[in-house]
Amino acid sequence: MHLLYEEGGDIKVATVQSASGTGDAESWQATSLSGKKIKLKAKEVWLRFEKPEPQALMDEANALSKDIDLQFLWDCAPDEEFGLVDVAQEYFGAQATIPQKTALAIALQGAPVFFRRKGRGRFQRAPLEQLQAGLAALERKQKELEQQAAWQQELVAGVFPETLKFQENQLLFSPDKNTSAYKALIAACTESGESPAQLMIRCGAIDSPLQYHQGMFLKAYFPNGAAHEESLVVEQSSLDAAIAELPLAEVTAFSIDDSGTTEIDDALSVTALVEGGYRIGIHIAAPGLAIVKDDTLDQVARTRMSTVYFPGDKITMLPDAVIQQFSLDEGATRPALSIYVDIDSSGAMDKDSLQLRAEMVLMGANLRLENLEHLVTEESLADEVANYSYRQELSILWTAAKLLHADRQEQRVANGLRPEQLGVLDPNALARDFHFQIKDVDGVQRVEITPRQRGSILDTIVAEWMIYCNSASGRLLADHGLPGLFRVQKGWGPMRTRMQTTPGPHEGLGLDYYVWCTSPLRRYSDLVNQWQLIALAKNGVTAKMVAPFPPRDATLMGIAADFEACYLAYGEYQDRLEKYWCLRWVAQDEVPKQVFVRHLKEGMSRVESVPLHLPVPELASHPRMTRAEVSVADVDLLQLTAGVRVLHIEIPQVSESDESPA
Repeated sequence: MHLLYEEGGDIKVATVQSASGTGDAESWQATSLSGKKIKLKAKEVWLRFEKPEPQALMDEANALSKDIDLQFLWDCAPDEEFGLVDVAQEYFGAQATIPQKTALAIALQGAPVFFRRKGRGRFQRAPLEQLQAGLAALERKQKELEQQAAWQQELVAGVFPETLKFQENQLLFSPDKNTSAYKALIAACTESGESPAQLMIRCGAIDSPLQYHQGMFLKAYFPNGAAHEESLVVEQSSLDAAIAELPLAEVTAFSIDDSGTTEIDDALSVTALVEGGYRIGIHIAAPGLAIVKDDTLDQVARTRMSTVYFPGDKITMLPDAVIQQFSLDEGATRPALSIYVDIDSSGAMDKDSLQLRAEMVLMGANLRLENLEHLVTEESLADEVANYSYRQELSILWTAAKLLHADRQEQRVANGLRPEQLGVLDPNALARDFHFQIKDVDGVQRVEITPRQRGSILDTIVAEWMIYCNSASGRLLADHGLPGLFRVQKGWGPMRTRMQTTPGPHEGLGLDYYVWCTSPLRRYSDLVNQWQLIALAKNGVTAKMVAPFPPRDATLMGIAADFEACYLAYGEYQDRLEKYWCLRWVAQDEVPKQVFVRHLKEGMSRVESVPLHLPVPELASHPRMTRAEVSVADVDLLQLTAGVRVLHIEIPQVSESDESPA
C-alpha cells in the first residue's frame, strides 16, 4: 500500500512497510521516494492506494496539475471547508483517479491565493475580495519578473537600462536587495561572470574604476555630497566683533609650505630682543575666535572632522569662504593664536618666557618649499651675503630647532627608544613624500608622481617648531586643568597611540605633553583645542570656568573617539587613491612596465619611484631592502592589483637609515 501525505508544503508519496493500530489510531512505518524511513499517523495521510507505483504517480500528477484551471476549481469549491476527495469529485467527476486527486492536491497546496489551508488535506476557498487582491498582486509580480528579465538581458548586452539611470549609485553602494533592479543586476553579473562594478563600467553606468572608488567613499562618509552649502560663511559683522579687541602683534610673520597648500594654518616670526637673544613666535590661524561651539559651522566641521586629502583634489573640513577669511595669506593681517618663547644667541630656550596671546598678525610672506628648499643649506644660512628671503630668521630658527630635536632624542632614549637622526637620513633611501599631479592630455587623464626626500633644513624648522607649539599648548592646558584632545603614545600594543581628553606623554616624540593645535582649518581636533586655548589666553586662571569643554566632559570624549575613527578612514581612502594613481602610472605607458622595487618584509616590496606596494613572493627569503627589477602587468584598477614578474635580483645593500615599511 502507498500513502499520499504533505511534508514541508510539498505533496509526497511513501510505501508502507508495516502497520499498527486501527481507525484513527492507525499508523504506518513507511519508506519515502527518496528512501527515507518515516512514520505516518492516520491523520497525516491524505490518500491510501495500491496503484499506480509512487514514481509513476508523481510524474503523471505533476503533469496534470499544470493543466488545472484554478479559477474554475475555485468556482467548483463550496463556501465551507472541504476535503481533497470532495472537491476532486466536483472538478473531475465521481470517477476521479488517484493521479487526478494527487494532481489536485498539488494544485491546492500551491495556490494560497485561491485557497486557504485549514489542515492536512483540508481547504477553504478565499473570499472574493481577497482573491481579486491576490490575483492583482500576482499580475504585478509577473510584470516585475518580466521587467527584471528584460533589464537582465540589457545589462548582459552592455546596455544600462534607461529607467535605472538615476539608481546607479544606490545599486552599487547601498542597494535594496529586494528590488527587481538589484535582482536583475545580480542575475546579469552571474550570467556574465562579472562583479557589479565591472558590469556597470562596461554598461557605462559609471565612468571608470576611479568613480567607483570615489563613490564608495562618498556614500559612506559624505552621503549628501562633499560640497559645502554656499550660505555657510562667517558674517563680516560677526568676524569684526570677534576680533575687535585683539591687539596688533609687533611682528611680521611668514609661513613655509609646499605650493599645493591653500589652507595656511601656521606661521613663524623672529624678533630681536634689546637685552640680547630672540623672541620666536608661532602663529596659528584662529577660526576658533569666530566659530562657536555648536553653531552651524561647528556642526559642519564636527561632522567632517578633517579635510580629506587625495591625489588631484581634496574635500575641505570648512567652506572655502571661511578658509579664505582665516588663512594666513601673504600681505594680509589675520587673527591668530600665538605662542612666544625667548631663546638666547645659541638657540637655548628660556622655558619660563612662554606666552600665549590672541592677536592680529601681519603676514609678510608665504614661502614655498619648491622655490627655497634648494637654497637653504648650513653654509648659506651662515653666509650673510646669501641672497634669499628670511635668511637670518631661518638661521636663528634652525639653530634652535637642532636643540629642540636633541632634547627630544634624549627623552626618546630615556623611554627605551632609538634616537632619530637629524636631516636627510640617506640619499639612497626610499622617498616617503610624493607630489601627485593629474593632467588632462588630449582628453585623457595622465598622472605625474614626483618623489621628495624628507629631512631638509626647512622641513626640520617647520617640524620642530610645530612640535614645540603642540607640546607647549599641551603643557598650558595641563597646567591649568583644562581638558583637550591630547595625542598620547605610551606602552605597546594596538592602543599605544591614541587620542584622549586627559594629559599624557608621547614617548615616540619624547614629550611629556602633546596636542594637535597647529591646523585648525584642516583638523577638528585642532579647532577644539584652539577653543580651550583661546579661553586660557583671554581668561588666564579662570579659564576653566568659561572654557567650552569643562573637565570630564562626555561630549569631548565622544569627539576624541569620532575623530580617530574618521581620521583613520580618511587616511585609508588617501592610501587607496594613491594606489589607484600609482597603478594608473604603471598602465598609462607601455605595459608591462619595468621598474625597480625594494623588499620590505614578508614578500611585500615597494616601487622605488612611486609609493606603490606590490607582493613579490620571490623576495620573501631575501634581506630587507633587497633591490630587484620587476615587470608589472595585468593591472586591475578595480581590485587595485597587478601581476609582477621578477627580472633579476641585485645584491642587497642594507642601511640603518633605510625607511621603515609603511
